[in-house]
Amino acid sequence: MKGISQNLIIGLLLTLCHPQLFASNKPFDAELRSRLKQAIEQSDSFKDRFDAEVWLLDMSTRLEKRLPDSNERLHLLKNIHHEATKAELAPELVIAVIDIESRFDRYAISRSGAQGLMQVMPFWLDEIGHPDDNLIDAKTNLRMGCTILKYYIDKEKGNLRRALARYNGSLGKHWKYPDKVFSTLHENWFRN
Repeated sequence: MKGISQNLIIGLLLTLCHPQLFASNKPFDAELRSRLKQAIEQSDSFKDRFDAEVWLLDMSTRLEKRLPDSNERLHLLKNIHHEATKAELAPELVIAVIDIESRFDRYAISRSGAQGLMQVMPFWLDEIGHPDDNLIDAKTNLRMGCTILKYYIDKEKGNLRRALARYNGSLGKHWKYPDKVFSTLHENWFRN
């Protein structure tokens, strides 16, 4: 790939991953290209640049309807990938949990008081000795949410259904939270 420009690679990836963008007469979004290039250069949780380009482009396109601002979207995706990878979770699983928990609203607060993207309960801040941390901050919320989810997966010896029910506080209840996560994962975020 030596000698091939980064813009050409991003253009080819856009064409291959999302041909519908080129089937229409819409002009290519130069700002998105620029932001993708910057996000790729600053991504440290990917195996290589090509992985970063493919994943960020694919997920950014899928998330565009929910988060129209490309800068915000790419920043969030980089943080999700980083924290998920650090916790040894599939980033797409974390995205599916966020989709169900908060619909990507970092300001979301549930009836039970859970906050942020991954709906983390505030009592955890006191438990870990960080009562002044902000769960609305995406990085803090993602780090805590991914850590909690990974803990439950380990506790359930890899049984993702039970781990998701624990994460949601619905273990032993008839509410089908894990099914919702699996459904949105496969319908919206699973990479073919």
